[in-house]
Amino acid sequence: MTTLHNFTPREVVSELDRYIVGQDDAKRAVAIALRNRWRRQQVPDELRDEISPKNIIMIGPTGVGKTEVARRLAKLAQAPFLKVEASKFTEGGYVGRDVESIVRDLAELGIALVLEEEKRAVRTKAEEVAEDRLLDALLPTPIAASPSPGFETSPSGTALPDAESPAAGSETREKLRQMLRRGALDERDIDVELDESGSASTMSIFTPQGVEEMGVQFKDLLGGLMPKKTRHRRLKVSIARELIAAEEAARMVDMDHVREVAVERVEQTGIVFIDEIDKVVARSDSRSGADVSREGVQRDLLPIVEGSTVQTKHGPVSTDHILFIASGAFHVAKPSDLIPELQGRFPIRVELSSLSREDFVRILSEPQNSLVLQYVELLQTENVELQFTADGIEAIARYAALVNERSDDIGARRLHTVMEKMLEEVSFDAPDLSKVPIVIDEKFVRERLEDLVQDEDLSRFIL
Repeated sequence: MTTLHNFTPREVVSELDRYIVGQDDAKRAVAIALRNRWRRQQVPDELRDEISPKNIIMIGPTGVGKTEVARRLAKLAQAPFLKVEASKFTEGGYVGRDVESIVRDLAELGIALVLEEEKRAVRTKAEEVAEDRLLDALLPTPIAASPSPGFETSPSGTALPDAESPAAGSETREKLRQMLRRGALDERDIDVELDESGSASTMSIFTPQGVEEMGVQFKDLLGGLMPKKTRHRRLKVSIARELIAAEEAARMVDMDHVREVAVERVEQTGIVFIDEIDKVVARSDSRSGADVSREGVQRDLLPIVEGSTVQTKHGPVSTDHILFIASGAFHVAKPSDLIPELQGRFPIRVELSSLSREDFVRILSEPQNSLVLQYVELLQTENVELQFTADGIEAIARYAALVNERSDDIGARRLHTVMEKMLEEVSFDAPDLSKVPIVIDEKFVRERLEDLVQDEDLSRFIL
């Protein structure tokens, strides 16, 4: 059975706080959902299958952190995570993606996740094999001569080692091995033979199961019939070492075991984030053709969310215990406009609040990957030092909040627009600037943004 990390809800919230500002209700809801998965594994076997996940609907405007909460949760749990947009799916029988492709895509992500873990487990052994292959290319084994290979005969008839004897060759090989490990040969060009099967052409065919899935199956079928191809490439030793190690690691991995573990992990820990769920909601005061079609998508989603078995190329995958997190702005429709059966499969509803100026200040300065830190590090690559003052960050937050009030509220994404406009001149001139620090204070921000914000037509400012 897949072992889950034993994170307490408080630890999960604390970890999410490092990247996401506010939205405490949403953090608590997903933290409890993650903990309940661990709790489920501790109950007796006969009860375990009866405990279903408590799916969540997040309600809130764009840019407030709905996707980020779910994505960070999956990364924390090391679980297969798939984000889909509900508006991309259509009712069965129409052109568009069918909802079962959600499970097939999640299975592929699970395979990739487990495969990477298995490759890391055999990485050391693969690097040893790669090292031997490189030494074989750098120092080919001499062809044996007859009758006594690699030896000269003395007048008394005793064999003596010469320059090409096994002993001398072994000594030279060990010297090369030490040089290889020190990196002394990294820049040398070398001819190596690499597997070319990964670059084979693919073919897709249209079927009711979807173009992408059958295309992959058809490629795999041909891959099993056709012999593996290799080709010679001339590469630097440092590059060849990485490619050969990756190739050897792939050979060492048992793909049957990978599929077995991946399918189990998808079934027990998989997380699906369905964005824009409100786009497939039929409004209560309308029953037009488009609304009927949207309701059809909901009915197709229902079996997947409720629990069913979907056939994938890696075997059947049950969705009984996959956690589904849906989100939407619900500006026009309401969560209660979902069909009753689907409402019942999302028992937890969390409302995320719009971001205020104070939230923007925290977003710019508190998270581990804050936007301010990103720009500082980006321009540091050009030897340009940015220094953000407290009043400068406050001014950036104020302008972002102002534009959100006067136009569409796109949440924290507005900060990207403001920062790009404010630093446009610096970013353009960065290669030619001296190493004098550039201070981003309130005056700097105001000089570059005030005219744009005061303009009645914000179209020049809003990207």
